[in-house]
Amino acid sequence: MRYVMKQKIWSFGDDFAIRDRDGNGVFFVDGKVFSLGDKLSFKDDSGRELAFIKERLISLKKTYEIYRDGALFATVKKNITFFRDQFTVDVPGPNDYEVRGDFFDHEYTFQRSGREVATVSKRFFSWSDTYGIDIVDGEDDVTILATAVVVDLVCHDKEDD
Repeated sequence: MRYVMKQKIWSFGDDFAIRDRDGNGVFFVDGKVFSLGDKLSFKDDSGRELAFIKERLISLKKTYEIYRDGALFATVKKNITFFRDQFTVDVPGPNDYEVRGDFFDHEYTFQRSGREVATVSKRFFSWSDTYGIDIVDGEDDVTILATAVVVDLVCHDKEDD
């Protein structure tokens, strides 16, 4: 499935609109304003919360938690390696996601069990903070899209601009 994710520039929180390839609204990420650390609600087009993203404030590595149905579902950690940054998405079971690539330019991939399951690319989008996300059928779209939001938050922090 192909999605287009765009960060809403003129919003009070970190808000993202996620559309399908035909331009239909599919998901919306609503960033909470005036909170300690990042907190975002990942909703479907009818407004039902599918996941809640929360920054873990006390951590040596930049870490976010993704909650589903009120329970911790996944932990996203930024790992700093000698040559480049990468992220690990710890999900239930043995098949965690590894996220690698050029995060600054929004050109990266998700791998699971050694195979590529999603790509993120800004290559075809000239306007700012808009990029395409292709996800292999059968993968967890919500977790991958929520992680792409986390990568954007970590690598493009407004306070650093």
